[in-house]
Amino acid sequence: MTPDTPLPRRAGLTAPKSAAVAGIVFSGLFITSLVLFLVALPATMDSPTVFNAHRQTLTVGLNLVPFAGIAFLWFMGVVRDRLGSNEDQFFATVFLGSGLLFIAMLFTGAAVTGSLLVLYANEPNPQIAASYYAIGRTFAREIVINYAIRAAGVFMISTATLFLRTGVLPRWLSFLGFGLALTMLFRVGHIDRLGWVVLFLPLWILLISVYVLIDNYRRRAKAAL
Repeated sequence: MTPDTPLPRRAGLTAPKSAAVAGIVFSGLFITSLVLFLVALPATMDSPTVFNAHRQTLTVGLNLVPFAGIAFLWFMGVVRDRLGSNEDQFFATVFLGSGLLFIAMLFTGAAVTGSLLVLYANEPNPQIAASYYAIGRTFAREIVINYAIRAAGVFMISTATLFLRTGVLPRWLSFLGFGLALTMLFRVGHIDRLGWVVLFLPLWILLISVYVLIDNYRRRAKAAL
């Protein structure tokens, strides 16, 4: 083999399991972080004093966000590697762009929330602390609830389309992704009143990951017979 000879791809052996593990790790961390935030937020939305009282819960949730983001990026990379030359360039571009936008806005919202905790703890004047809280809370909520959720919806639509066109997953998983994504994009009814609709993304990825992991072991078992 010469130095210019490309190495043979082994994505078919490693990518399904890697994608499943990355998806499960992302889903577990992100769901835990979101639940911590959303359980605490109803009591902390109006009062910076109560917000500060929940700082331990919020800090735990904030510390999980970077690791969830890393797992999400890993999941995206493995999915693209799995699709290989079969991916549609248009939808692959939307898939990559929307995923990166989602992570960027998620990190921004988490950074603003973390800054509020630090500023409120170090600010002796309660009136100044209240102004910090009002501005930061509005910004963090707006970027996550209005923008990050919709970027996640676009990511789900592009991902489901890629899966549907390449046939790497059952059609019902893609159609389920379309339905959940449309709910996130147009925010049907009052399901998003406190932001719980953002859980659709990690739950869908968790379902995909579990299916891929089970299917991977099933294929290995058949090959061993």
